[in-house]
Amino acid sequence: MLAVYLSPLYIAFHLYIFRWLLRWMSSCSHHFKKKWIRLVLGLLYLFFAMSFVTAFFMPQCSLKRTVKLIGNYWLGFTLYMAFVIIIADLLRLLLKRSKRVDQQKLRSRRTFVINGAVCMALILGIGIYGIVNARIVHTTPYEITIDKDGGNFQNMKVVLVADLHLGYNIGVSQITKMVDKINAEDPDLVVIAGDIFDNEYEALEDPDALIALFRQIRSRYGIYACYGNHDISEKILAGFTFSSKNKKESDPRMDEFLQLAGVQLLRDEAVLINDSVYLYGRPDAQRPGRGITERKTPEEITAELDTDKPILVIDHQPRELDELAAAGVDADLCGHTHDGQLFPLNLTSKLIWKNSCGYLQVGNMHNIVTSGVGLFGPNMRVATKAEICSITLHFR
Repeated sequence: MLAVYLSPLYIAFHLYIFRWLLRWMSSCSHHFKKKWIRLVLGLLYLFFAMSFVTAFFMPQCSLKRTVKLIGNYWLGFTLYMAFVIIIADLLRLLLKRSKRVDQQKLRSRRTFVINGAVCMALILGIGIYGIVNARIVHTTPYEITIDKDGGNFQNMKVVLVADLHLGYNIGVSQITKMVDKINAEDPDLVVIAGDIFDNEYEALEDPDALIALFRQIRSRYGIYACYGNHDISEKILAGFTFSSKNKKESDPRMDEFLQLAGVQLLRDEAVLINDSVYLYGRPDAQRPGRGITERKTPEEITAELDTDKPILVIDHQPRELDELAAAGVDADLCGHTHDGQLFPLNLTSKLIWKNSCGYLQVGNMHNIVTSGVGLFGPNMRVATKAEICSITLHFR
C-alpha cells in the first residue's frame, strides 16, 4: 500500500517542521527551552500530525467526526507549512552564499525571529483564507448554442453541480447555500455530476436534514445524477484507498438517500426531458459501480438515441472528450477535478486534464467542468472556488 511506503517521508517531514518550530519559539522566548514545555508541545504536535490516522481507527461517534475534521484541517496547513518553510530555508541557504549579504545580520537571532514570524503569519493567513473561501458558494454562468432543434425548448436553463462530498467536511450548512444558489437560478433542469458522497455513508452529518434540503430544490423537469469515484463504500486514509478483492460499490443507503431526496440516478442510461432533449448519465470511468461491469462507449451511447435531438451527457470525470464529440454528443457536463482545490495543485491540474475547469469546445461539443460545491481531504480552498454552474442552452 502506497500510504505505508510514504509514511517515513511524512514522519521525516514533520520532524523537520517540529524542529524548526522549536528553534523559532526558543529564539522568541527562553521559556520554550524548558524540557517540560517542549514535551507538551511535542505531544500536542503529535496529536495534530496523527489526527487523521487516529480518526481512521476510531469507531463511528461524534468524537471521531471532530478528530477527523481536525485531521482534514491539518492536512491543508501541512501543505502550506511545507510550501512556506522549505522555501524560506532554501532562500536562507542561498543568501548564505551571497557576498553582498551581511552574514552576521543574516545569522542573528533577531533575523531568525522576524523571518519565522513572517512564515507563521503566511501559513495561518493562507490557511484561514482557504477555510473561509471554501464555504463561499459562487454561481458561474455559461451560455452555449446547440445547432439542433430544441423541440419544446427555445432556451433551457441547466444547473450543474458536482463534488458535494457529503461527509466529514461537507454537511447541512454548505448544502443549504448550494440549494439557495440553485433555486435563485430558476432552473429547468438540475444535474449532479458525481461524487455526491465522500465514501463513508456513516460520515453524513444528518441524513434526514440533508434529504429535506435536496427536496427543497426547485427544478421544472427534475434532478438527475450520475455517480463518481467517491460514491462507493470505501475507507480512505489521507487520500489513499485500500485494495479489495470485492468490487467497490455504492452503499445501498446512498441509493436510498437519493431516492428519498428526489434525485433520479442514471446508470449508463438516458432520459428524454420534455420530449425534446436527451440527458445521459454515465457511470464513473474508474469505478462503474453496482450492476455495471463495463460502461458503454460514446458510440454505444448515441447509437441508442435520436441524434437529431440535443444530447446532454453527465460524466463525473472529463475523459473521452474527443470520442464523445465524434459520437454526436452536444454537451458534456463534468466535475471531479476540483480545479486542483489548493494552490499550487490548481496549476498541475491543468497539465493532467484537457479541460481542468471551465469551458472547452471540442468539435461541435461543449464541455463544461465545474470545480465543485464541496471538497476532498484538506478542508480548504486556495486560489479556487466552490461553485454551481448556471448553463443557458440556446437551440437552433
